[in-house]
Amino acid sequence: MATILDDRSVNLELVTIYEISKILGSSLDLSKTLREVLNVLSAHLETKRVLLSLMQDSGELQLVSAIGLSYEEFQSGRYRVGEGITGKIFQTETPIVVRDLAQEPLFLARTSPRQSQDGEVISFVGVPIKAAREMLGVLCVFRDGQSPSRSVDHEVRLLTMVANLIGQTVRLYRSVAAERQQLQEEKRQLSRQLQGKYKLDNVIGISKAMQEVFAQVHQSAPSRSTMLLRGESGTGKEVIARAIHYLSPRKDGPFIKVNCAALSETLLESELFGHEKGAFTGAQGERKGRFELAHGGTLFLDEIGEISPAFQAKLLRVLQEREFERVGGSRSIKVDVRLVTATNRDLEKAVAKGEFRADLYYRINVVSIFIPPLRERREDIPYLVEHFLEKFRVENQRAMVAMSPQAMKVMMNCYWPGNVRELENCVERTATMMRGDLITEVHFSCQQNKCLTKVLHEPGQQQPVVVVPLERISAHTAPSSPSGMAKDKPLAAAPPTSERERLIWAMEQCGWVQAKAARALNISPRQMGYALQKFNIEVKKF
Repeated sequence: MATILDDRSVNLELVTIYEISKILGSSLDLSKTLREVLNVLSAHLETKRVLLSLMQDSGELQLVSAIGLSYEEFQSGRYRVGEGITGKIFQTETPIVVRDLAQEPLFLARTSPRQSQDGEVISFVGVPIKAAREMLGVLCVFRDGQSPSRSVDHEVRLLTMVANLIGQTVRLYRSVAAERQQLQEEKRQLSRQLQGKYKLDNVIGISKAMQEVFAQVHQSAPSRSTMLLRGESGTGKEVIARAIHYLSPRKDGPFIKVNCAALSETLLESELFGHEKGAFTGAQGERKGRFELAHGGTLFLDEIGEISPAFQAKLLRVLQEREFERVGGSRSIKVDVRLVTATNRDLEKAVAKGEFRADLYYRINVVSIFIPPLRERREDIPYLVEHFLEKFRVENQRAMVAMSPQAMKVMMNCYWPGNVRELENCVERTATMMRGDLITEVHFSCQQNKCLTKVLHEPGQQQPVVVVPLERISAHTAPSSPSGMAKDKPLAAAPPTSERERLIWAMEQCGWVQAKAARALNISPRQMGYALQKFNIEVKKF
């Protein structure tokens, strides 16, 4: 008879452990998982009360899941370490069996009476919950009378195995929860840093032109209006777009950016709208587009003027209806997105030529902000240079990198066709290649001609054509030669305004000597030759 009971106990243990292991591995919802585990224990052990307590950050054991308790009993299930039977189990890390709670002085009767309503004896079995030698909590079972089908030793063994499984699950859950909390905290910190980085207070621009841009951004950012940022490449349109996002009510939502010029029409459609599984070759699964990812936030479409006419019609529908279908799908998806676009093209000319849809132009051009090129706000250059030098010092752990007044003057006189992006690259390149801690005008000697002149690349032309700024044409005297040659005569004070006439005028002033005219215009003889060839100026010979 004992052998039959033992076999039944073993079978019961196996079935119970199997079902509980399936439950613990099915979900990371700890509260729901523990509740289901206690239900299995209650059914298999034929008992009405099963309690599970875990140690909290407050230093107290607290009931987190229970079967057979009222709300008041559940709320009162709190124990300090060493308090009551539950606290004693946690303190000693050993199981405790009480055959009659009415005779046990340690029992506090917070979650169970000492005797049943019909006067039967209530027994108690409690085991510690541990994981990797760390005490996590206590698992308890209350029973009215003794079980006729199994011994107390079998119950202790079964509860110990279940407690070990629960301990591993709780430890895993807390590890995942800690990592999730850490990621959320890092996300909040990054969000705060981005908000600080892209606040307009930190965007460098003391010039009147940039102050007007800042005023327009502050005025339009809180609205839902679609915005169009205009300006040359490298002027900082993306920085302004981020500032608009972080100054708007959508600052806690995502900021998603897409460079329309970098993708073909097919790829751009899939990137913005997403695709369904099997929509095209290689679409192995469902994929959300940038519009869906930007839901509740801001979508920044850079180089909007480069999209094809066919895709312009698709984009127009999304902007009007605020809904779209994924590539290969038929279900309409509604989104709440604030659209900010940017371009360096003249969209008015593109509309006139039929290259850009007029209806799309009017849809995106609700609020238009023009960002001036760097050459039109030269007073910002010293502050930008200092900002990029500080960035270089931090990233490269350099204690001191400064720029001399003469070098700053060179930077101020540059034309900067690449605007702020070119300025940053120039500062970083010069600071990297220099020796010492002070940048002087000598460090720009290899690129001075490029900096001090406007270089235009005409279509189909191999070499650049130099157009000399008026402010660089000044009286210039060449040094006397050892042979005692006469000094170059100063140029007249009023040069012509057109480039061709200016070159002819300089050649005439210098007796049609190219080298002398090049020195007078502060350009190299080779650049002078290219310019004369470009404007088809025949050099007179005497």
